[in-house]
Amino acid sequence: MAELNAHIPEGELTDKWTKLRSSMPLVNPSNKRSIEIIVVGSGLAGASAAATLAEMGYKVKCFCFQDSPRRAHSIAAQGGINAAKNYQNDGDSTYRLFYDTIKGGDYRAREANVHRLAEVSTNIIDQCVAQGVPLAREYGGLLDNRSFGGTQVQRTFYAAGQTGQQLLLGAYSALERQVGMGKVEMFTRHEMLEVVVVEGKAKGIIARNLLTGELERHSGHAVLLCSGGYGNVFYLSTNAMGSNVTAAWKAHKKGAFFGNPCYTQIHPTCIPVSGDHQSKLTLMSESLRNDGRIWVPKKKDDTRKASEIPEDERDYYLERRYPAFGNLVPRDVASRAAKERCDAGYGVGKSKLAVYLDFKENTERYGRIEANKHNIHNPDKETCMKLGREVIKEKYGNLFDMYAQITGEDPYELPMRIYPAVHYTMGGLWVDYNLMTTVPGLYALGEANFSDHGANRLGASALMQGLADGYFVLPYTIGAYLSKELATKPIPQDHPAFVEAEASAKAILDKFLSIKGTKSVDHFHKKLGKIMWDKCGMARNEKGLKEGIAEIQQLRKEFWSDLRVPGSSDEMNPELEKAGRVADFIELGELMCMDALNRNESCGGHFREEYQTEEGEALRDDENYAYVSAWEYKGDVTFELHKEELKFENIKVAQRSYK
Repeated sequence: MAELNAHIPEGELTDKWTKLRSSMPLVNPSNKRSIEIIVVGSGLAGASAAATLAEMGYKVKCFCFQDSPRRAHSIAAQGGINAAKNYQNDGDSTYRLFYDTIKGGDYRAREANVHRLAEVSTNIIDQCVAQGVPLAREYGGLLDNRSFGGTQVQRTFYAAGQTGQQLLLGAYSALERQVGMGKVEMFTRHEMLEVVVVEGKAKGIIARNLLTGELERHSGHAVLLCSGGYGNVFYLSTNAMGSNVTAAWKAHKKGAFFGNPCYTQIHPTCIPVSGDHQSKLTLMSESLRNDGRIWVPKKKDDTRKASEIPEDERDYYLERRYPAFGNLVPRDVASRAAKERCDAGYGVGKSKLAVYLDFKENTERYGRIEANKHNIHNPDKETCMKLGREVIKEKYGNLFDMYAQITGEDPYELPMRIYPAVHYTMGGLWVDYNLMTTVPGLYALGEANFSDHGANRLGASALMQGLADGYFVLPYTIGAYLSKELATKPIPQDHPAFVEAEASAKAILDKFLSIKGTKSVDHFHKKLGKIMWDKCGMARNEKGLKEGIAEIQQLRKEFWSDLRVPGSSDEMNPELEKAGRVADFIELGELMCMDALNRNESCGGHFREEYQTEEGEALRDDENYAYVSAWEYKGDVTFELHKEELKFENIKVAQRSYK
């Protein structure tokens, strides 16, 4: 059985990473040329890791299921990326970013990893500026910052409402440079279906060419999984429809422990569901909470238009409940507060499952500032609103345009209607300080691992972690493993482990096609999503979780007996791709419910209704649950729990308060 050792370096927290990096075993340049590394995924974590490793001299194979790395889901991130630069001179520091992240995650993250993340955050901004990423700048040319939830400083760097796209283009450019130099071999339209393990070490993968259906064998000295999160287990989420858990789940079945699977993030500012026809939801960046005010009518079931409700009849409930942070409380807090107001009968819109996000006040405030710049004294309201609208347009224009296209309403004139939706997964493959899973030679980066965010991720920290892992952490830590593998020759692709892994992948594909039932893949995915949202969503309880487990087990039986997948396996077959992903989601969904049922406390995004304070806030149990849940796959959809105890030596653990 794999040993659960986080390999956290000795010494002071502030020195751990510096000392380790300085004493890490190295691989010399000539040896690097004979070492091949497989990178699965080409988003921010994958592209940055592949580019950096190739730049260092390693041979790299990079795989993505999209037609281009530019289509990785990282492109959808809107609001920004955190870094402790303290450009605003408002009291930010490495320690404060570290503290905010630990507190934001409700004290369920590993101190050493989070401090390292805060340390390297500043390097990321320098790297991206050097690449030409067009981050927003102030009038004087300095990089601009805005506020995000869970902090009282402005540390979020951004590029309008398309920060993820611009950062990904930077990483993509670095990757393509290495492709052009022949140091990276790029495999687009390929999906990893198996990890190949030889003598306990990851030595390659089985990938399916999605255009031809052919199964391919690829060997390497190490395998990096940078395949994103598993939010689509809920069917409706803000993730791209292709986002899935298959790469991580196949690794889990080969011995990689799965960490904290029940920690999923519900984002508070999404466009509400409009009907059963939807296959995904659209996010409105958290940065909008910086300049907007969230409210509901004070009267239940109020049918008036927002513009007809006077100021004294509006409940700015986040500002009322959390005066210190107001609209900038963390995502889990804001989401539960919105749900509570809607459940109590104060929701707005046709569905009554929405709250208002109103920009009127800040638009006018920006307008007054602009009027002063234009030497306009005592401007009237109309002038202020006109000038302010231009400022809002520059900062968030594409987000406002998206909202207008989707809803048919003008958010410059009317408040946006928003409601929480599944967005990010804090859980993922368990990794040690070096980002290695419990399978030697198999690493997980970015959202694919469980690290850094605890039970709740602060906004603008996903891009930070993905790029930190890829540019500045893994390229150092992988040397410790590869330096001991220099004598290992590449595993021949006719090795029994490759033959067995390919046969296993083919057998599953053949099974999907042979069932010849009556129900589509989407039918089962939607049913799973409803179970997960109802029983393991924004709120969970013991009764619901037990029901959810039983329902998922029944759904799994139906899936394997009544699934219909048209076509064949030796051609382009999107339904066959989806079948594999949904099969993995069904198994993961059961584990998520088991993990949530096992954790008898509330923390961050995991809200057990039985464990809450009188004010309805999350009630942690630090005595019994200050650990990482690390689940080992035992075969036949059964799991064994291992625990990594969390020790807090540099932060005082306290009840999380944003009041």
